[in-house]
Amino acid sequence: MMNYEDINTLASLLAGTEHTVSRLANAASLLNECLDDVCWVGFYLCDEEGNLYLGPFQGKPACIKIQRGRGVCGTALAENRTVVVPDVREFPGYISCDAAAMSEVVIPMHKKDGNVVAVLDIDSSTVGRFTEGDSAGEEIEILTEIAERVLEENE
Repeated sequence: MMNYEDINTLASLLAGTEHTVSRLANAASLLNECLDDVCWVGFYLCDEEGNLYLGPFQGKPACIKIQRGRGVCGTALAENRTVVVPDVREFPGYISCDAAAMSEVVIPMHKKDGNVVAVLDIDSSTVGRFTEGDSAGEEIEILTEIAERVLEENE
């Protein structure tokens, strides 16, 4: 499980680095190392037309382009909200990139002006990974803070 100390570790990794791809790559690696029971961690970046394109990640090869409003990532982007899916088999329009993924959380990442510029996507091979247990809500809060901090020095 992520904890608040991981936020400090991320801050150290990102210090002095303004290059977005480098920041996202280190964040994906840290998340992959610190999170239990995940099979994919990464970022999708928004383009000018409002679609998502694959960014830095850790895991098996993934979908390269996701249209706004499609799948879990596209829904999080279109609705500008964190989407937690306890069982991906029950999500209408789910886009499967890895057959092992059974649950997912997608967190929108904002510029200071409030516009979504990317999403953090995390998959687990366990049903209910992001919803079960006393600490699930706290972990999503930490992940949300991490997602926002990755972009902080780039604005």
